[in-house]
Amino acid sequence: MWVNLYLVPIVIRVCLIVLFPFSAFDKILDWDSALKQAQSSFLPGGAVLVVIGILIELIAPVLIVIGWHDRIAAFVLAGFCVVTALLYHQFWSYPDFWKKGESKARTNFWDFLKNFGLVGGLLLIIFGATLAPLGAVVTHPLSSTPVYTPAAVSAPSSPATPSYGRSD
Repeated sequence: MWVNLYLVPIVIRVCLIVLFPFSAFDKILDWDSALKQAQSSFLPGGAVLVVIGILIELIAPVLIVIGWHDRIAAFVLAGFCVVTALLYHQFWSYPDFWKKGESKARTNFWDFLKNFGLVGGLLLIIFGATLAPLGAVVTHPLSSTPVYTPAAVSAPSSPATPSYGRSD
């Protein structure tokens, strides 16, 4: 029981946010590079932007892991990911996307997509995805989660989709 209630959700949340504190520490340790990147956009106040980024990357992940105001923290972190993708990973502005070998455009493209992948995970924190019990995942590894079920409505149970103890 404690595995489903505590361990699985914490492992999921830690895996989702693990890169953010390291990114914050990288900004602190390599301040000049962080400041140079912050000043590369049209936004003024590069040093203030870096400090705000560091605070977001240090505080929001902790709130998400401990589950205290986790939805607003995930919302702020998702917004941070969208803004940084659009401002600092503009793959479309580099002409070398199709060039063989090293390409700034492709590097930024992958970073852009990774940011939006993180946004997707953070949206699951915001809108609340129901976790299947670990035992159900182990015993039915090929089953699927009904993703298009409206909020507060149970998904229909069928032989292909185990109910995991629901009484529909």
